[in-house]
Amino acid sequence: MSKLADLIHRLGEDAELESRYEKDPEAVMAEFELSEEEKKALAAGDLDEIRRLTGLSNIEKTSRAIIRSYD
Repeated sequence: MSKLADLIHRLGEDAELESRYEKDPEAVMAEFELSEEEKKALAAGDLDEIRRLTGLSNIEKTSRAIIRSYD
């Protein structure tokens, strides 16, 4: 699983991580060691690019631009 896919899955499962992401997305993205391309796609909320980078087809944008994967 890519680091971006891992972060997206974790955002859907971990309320504390989601809260930290809402407050400081750059810090959380750095913690997960996302590439610049992944950071840019996630920060922009570009679902098509995120799908391309992760292979995830079941992602949605929720409030405050949080992106989650629903299994």
